[in-house]
Amino acid sequence: MNGRYTIIEDDLSGADIAALLRLHLDEMHQWSPPESVHAMPIERLRQPDVTFFSAWDGDRLAACGAIRHLTDDHGELKSMRTHPDYRGKGAGRAILDHLMCEARRRGYTRVSLETGRPEAFLPARRLYESEGFAECPPFGDYTSDPFSICMTRLL
Repeated sequence: MNGRYTIIEDDLSGADIAALLRLHLDEMHQWSPPESVHAMPIERLRQPDVTFFSAWDGDRLAACGAIRHLTDDHGELKSMRTHPDYRGKGAGRAILDHLMCEARRRGYTRVSLETGRPEAFLPARRLYESEGFAECPPFGDYTSDPFSICMTRLL
C-alpha cells in the first residue's frame, strides 16, 4: 500500500493492464517515429530480467511501471504509465516511489531510464526530475536520438 494505492507485482495477465499497455504503445507511436519508440511490448515485459508492478485504487488500475535488471548495480525503469483517469492524482508518483524502493532493495547504486523528448513527455520528465533524475548520455543499447532523452540517478 502506498497512500491511497495498493501496489502489487503484476503477472501481466489482466485485461486492464493489457489495455493500459496498449494505450501506452499507441501513444508512443503517435508522438515518436517507430525507430525512437523503446516501450516494451507485453511479451517482453514478462521476461525474467523485468519485474512489473501495478498500482490499484480499489479494483481500478491507476498506474504501472517496471524495473529491468541491467547489471548488479544498475536498473532501468520501463513502462511507466498512469491511467488517464488518474493523471495528477499521485498514481505515477506512487509507482515511481515503489520502483525506487525496489531498486534500493536490490542494491542498485544507479537507476536510469529513457523517455521521449517531445512536449507530450514533459509531465513524465518533470516527475523524474523531481525524484533527482538528470539527463545523461545514452546507456545500454540506446543511441543518440532527437526524439529520446536518457536520464539517470545515483542511489
